[in-house]
Amino acid sequence: MEIVRPSHEIWTHLDGDEILRHIEHCGRVAYQSDDRTTPDSAARFVWRLIQRGHESVLEHTNITVNFITDRATANELVRHRMAAFTQESTRYVKYDNTRICLTEDAEDHLSDMLDALVESGGAYSGMILDGCAAQTARRVLPLCLATQIVMTANLREWRHVLRIRTARDAHPDMRALMIPLLSDFKNKIPVVFDDILTDTQVVNPCVCCGAETPEGRHVCGACERQRHLKGGE
Repeated sequence: MEIVRPSHEIWTHLDGDEILRHIEHCGRVAYQSDDRTTPDSAARFVWRLIQRGHESVLEHTNITVNFITDRATANELVRHRMAAFTQESTRYVKYDNTRICLTEDAEDHLSDMLDALVESGGAYSGMILDGCAAQTARRVLPLCLATQIVMTANLREWRHVLRIRTARDAHPDMRALMIPLLSDFKNKIPVVFDDILTDTQVVNPCVCCGAETPEGRHVCGACERQRHLKGGE
């Protein structure tokens, strides 16, 4: 038996500035305002779209992410409808060595789970040796079985997924998978995910409007950008 940690890998090449320019180019069709595009207007334009709730324009950009997680967490993930999924199939894959995916917190309870995991792994191996197909033997595999799942979604859907799957009341295993992805997205794509905060972040009140701001900042993104706006889009 092998233990792996939940992880993610972004498979789409991300150029944050280019993504913002693409969204701006699409969004300005609505206003017929291409003439107001400047070298530094994209971030301000996209932020205002988000603040106004005009997030449909974000659907013009898709991102693919590869996850390693457990079957239980993957079962929650595929409930998101506005996305494409391809997952490792227990019908076709035979497991010579059962891999389980556990967070560090879950591993604290490994001794309580060990007997059940060894028993299920032994039952699976025995069924395979007896000639059972993988799709039959999989019935005894545990929910903590490690699985690979690839997800493609547009930016609007990723915002929705990350907002609810990093929330305090989300399952701890899902949060362990999604909070690092949110951080990765924020580092690679300006503006789009700035307003999604988790309770792992220290927040300060904005000196202008009182809204929560990330640690080390005193003005929220909306007020900071408003200072630089001159007129409309």
